[in-house]
Amino acid sequence: MLKLVITRPSYETTTKYLFAWNQKVIKTAKIKSVETTDLSKQYATKRNLTDALFQSKPDLVFLNGHGAPDMIAGQDNEILIKAGINEDILKGKHVHALSCETGKILGPAAVSIGAKSYIGYKEPFVFIASKGKAAKPLSDKRASLFLDPAIEVSLSLLNGDSPTASYKNSQKATLKTIRALAASGKKDSFLLRYLFWNLKHQVCLLQTK
Repeated sequence: MLKLVITRPSYETTTKYLFAWNQKVIKTAKIKSVETTDLSKQYATKRNLTDALFQSKPDLVFLNGHGAPDMIAGQDNEILIKAGINEDILKGKHVHALSCETGKILGPAAVSIGAKSYIGYKEPFVFIASKGKAAKPLSDKRASLFLDPAIEVSLSLLNGDSPTASYKNSQKATLKTIRALAASGKKDSFLLRYLFWNLKHQVCLLQTK
């Protein structure tokens, strides 16, 4: 049986959107009978994550929240994992980080020390939200253009796809969205540049040892 540890902080607009969108991931994990430790809201702390990784020994780790090249944060921007400090807690795991820039330093550091894979972004992950939708993020069709393809990585990993296939599925989903938006001629076509940005800067890092 697959085991999953997922962080879902929720304390301002961006994290509230990620929290809401990952409800789809939690639902899929339940359908697939994946044993899930959901570190949501105030439980998305460094201590709780560290304890969960050592106690549960998960196959998959999904990290959602604000990030920088060398770190990813949890609730109230508490640093959960930082390169050169504690990236070793990801050893033996397949990691998906829906966060800005962590694919630049943290991802390579984690893989070099034993993470099986790390899928994330080497530059800021961009999504554009609609005005007045913050209270009900899942009703935001504009945000869905970005977040649906992004969480395809997590959904594919839960379905048993390899990290490479999961990355490719996310890339294909983004390209499909780009083509549909370009063909529609809608005013939202200005979003294309940001979708291309995410497509270009998403990375799949694999253990080579």
